[in-house]
Amino acid sequence: MAKLKVFTDGASRGNPGESGIGVVIYDETGKVIKKWNEFVGKTTNNQAEYLALVKSIQIIKKLNQTIEIEFVEFNADSELMIKQLKKLYKVKDSGLKPLYNSAVSELSSFRFPYTFRHVERSLNKVADNLANQGIDNKNSL
Repeated sequence: MAKLKVFTDGASRGNPGESGIGVVIYDETGKVIKKWNEFVGKTTNNQAEYLALVKSIQIIKKLNQTIEIEFVEFNADSELMIKQLKKLYKVKDSGLKPLYNSAVSELSSFRFPYTFRHVERSLNKVADNLANQGIDNKNSL
């Protein structure tokens, strides 16, 4: 049984602008299980944050086929996204609603508990670097 810590970040150069996402997943010992970065096109920063979360959920679903997951802690430096996921803020932005709905829909299939936690940017550097690599690597697609 694994307890996972997931860190996600979205980066946008311009708002909207060229964007990338980064995901890093650790096990309970702090060992990196999976890293991911990807160029996601032209989006806003908040859209990139949600795209990173959705990608992390998809990765966790694949991991759950090979390891038994007991609990997942999602960490992000987007206070807006975390508060929306905790239902403290309503999603009003029409560009975010479909991404929010996609994340909630993907999460509904989890058979284990999960939580969302806002972290300071300084604690999210690995995911941030991966998101920026996603933008930088767009020419190598």
